[in-house]
Amino acid sequence: MFHKEGHKIIFLTFVFVVGCSLLVDSFIPVMWLRTIVLLTLIAFLILILQFFRNPKRNTVPNNNQVFSPVDGKVVVIEEVFEKEYFNDKRLQVSVFMSPINVHVTRYPIGGTVVFSKYHPGKFLVAWHPKASEENERTTVVVENQTYGKVLYRQIAGALAKRIVNYAKQGDIATQGADSGFIKFGSRVDLFLPLDTKIKVELNQKVRGGESIIAELHD
Repeated sequence: MFHKEGHKIIFLTFVFVVGCSLLVDSFIPVMWLRTIVLLTLIAFLILILQFFRNPKRNTVPNNNQVFSPVDGKVVVIEEVFEKEYFNDKRLQVSVFMSPINVHVTRYPIGGTVVFSKYHPGKFLVAWHPKASEENERTTVVVENQTYGKVLYRQIAGALAKRIVNYAKQGDIATQGADSGFIKFGSRVDLFLPLDTKIKVELNQKVRGGESIIAELHD
């Protein structure tokens, strides 16, 4: 199953690969060179298909837990001052996505979207310290009565030239449902209440809609 954001690119890539394959047969007489070019074209198509895959996830909604919004690796767990929306201290958990990860963004909690804003910006590498404030990004805040407010921020990377955000203020968010897409390498930051119990460690690999990032203290 492929994400709708990739349908056009997948089609154009398929046409490109087929066209180039026909040209290869016509203009490259050397067998070994023709084979290498054809294998390269097939590998390119497979990479595009892999990037835009949208696997189903077994999300069991739980208002006491925050799920990872994306697939990737946890690269930041720290207390920070969040100055765009909360203007106070929060626990930040950041997940970095490589180009081979699934790039679907999912709602980390269920509830109501109370804030959604797009920011144009730079395209620094996703792990750059200033990427969270200077890169192209979107900020979304979801609130429910159990957990309160959770902010997640999609951040473009050096290769990511387009962020897609479906969340609009007033929408009802379903935990684990698609909320956007980031094209190519990027990261997502979560900002959580200070009394949150973090359930992941640095460098841990997580799956969007399934891995528990945090939960409320008993």
